Order: sequence, then C-alpha cells, then structure tokens
Amino acid sequence: MKEQKGVGRMWSLYKMGGVTPAIASMLGSQNAQQMAFIRNANREQRKQSLLETPLRELETVVFDLETTGFNPNHGDEIISFGAVVVKGGELCETETFYSLVNPRRTIPRSIVELTGITNGMVQDAPDLMTALHDFMAFVGRRLLVAHASGHDKQFLNAALWRTSKVNLNHRVLDTMMIAKWLEPNRDGYSLDELLAGSCIPITVRHHALEDSLMTARLWLHYLDQIVERNVFTLGDLYAYLSKH
Repeated sequence: MKEQKGVGRMWSLYKMGGVTPAIASMLGSQNAQQMAFIRNANREQRKQSLLETPLRELETVVFDLETTGFNPNHGDEIISFGAVVVKGGELCETETFYSLVNPRRTIPRSIVELTGITNGMVQDAPDLMTALHDFMAFVGRRLLVAHASGHDKQFLNAALWRTSKVNLNHRVLDTMMIAKWLEPNRDGYSLDELLAGSCIPITVRHHALEDSLMTARLWLHYLDQIVERNVFTLGDLYAYLSKH
C-alpha cells in the first residue's frame, strides 16, 4: 500500500513537471524518455486546430490496429500497428509504419487464425511502450483516419493512459461514418463491403498495414465525393457528419 501511494505521488509530481529522475529510475531511462515524448506530443496536439484546413491540403495518417480481442479494460492487448500517410489527395505508399507488439499474454487461437499473427511472431517484438512511442512519432500532429474507429480509439486511449497517463488528443475521422453520410441507403458498411462497392482491390484483410492502405484508398475515394458536395474544410466535414 505504501509503495502504491509512493507511485501515485510520483505521478502527481510528474504531471507538474517534477521528479523526472525518480520516474526514470522507476521505469528505466528508455521508457521514461518514451513516456516524456508521448506526453509532450499529446500536449502539443491540444494547441493545434485543423478545422480551417482545406481537405485537399490535409495531411492524414490512416491507421489500423490488430488486437487480442475487443476490450482493453478486460485484458485485451494491441498486437500490431499499421499506418500510411496521405497528403491531400495523394497516397504516400513509401511513408508507412508497421510494428508487431509483444502483448505479454497468449494470443487466442481465433485471433491467430484471423490475423496470421502467432505467439512466436510476437515473442521478440517491441513492448507496448516502444511500439506506441514509434507509432505516435510517425503520426506527429497529423489528423488520424480509421475505419470503424471506435475500436481503435478505445485501444489507443487505453495504451496511452497505461503507459503515459494521457488521453488521445488527435482528431480521428471515421470512414464508416463518412460512408453512412454519403451512402445512407447501403445495406452494410463493413470495410469489405465498402471496398467492393468502391471498386478498390481487397488485398490482405486483418493485417494492420494492408488494412490501412485499403482504408486510405477508400478515404481518397470519399474525399473526391466530399469536395463535390462543396464541403471544403475539415470543420465543414465535421459539421455535416454531426447531423447524420
């Protein structure tokens, strides 16, 4: 109990900018540096507003996570990050990010079959702090885009809080929500259905980087339709999405 109170006091002081050496000692120098980077990047993100940015000029990171299940509050963990940069209307296929993550727990057989990620593959993979640090460094201050983003945001928030005691400050656009606005009469809005309906080739599903690349192509497909509706800025887009 005394040790828990001590750790809590360290966190309280760290939030105010103190006891960095103590935190470094407790977590290890590398983890402390990674945590400091994540906290600082998150703080800087709060200062930025992208709402007036024209959609054609936006830099976005389209991302996807693979996880051991669906609930980070009940022990499920991230097992891979994937992401790709989109600048305005161009997919930057050379600017990608992919990392496996050691979840420090057994990956269920159903997830192994779904993702192809085995327990052996993650045994020597980076831990969550390292992979999250590298992912956030790749993202920078760009807008995030994901499909059915609730799942990914839930796991990102849980990971950020567990490692760095911060919540996600990046805005996240959801291609499913955009599809529901643009195509309100569809029967289904799964990634597979929307890719097929948009004539985008389906490569490897449930691979974080491949899903990110396919979602990026879907985002660009929708971007053309959004601009055709005289929706020109991110703020305009959020205003329309909030009504649907």
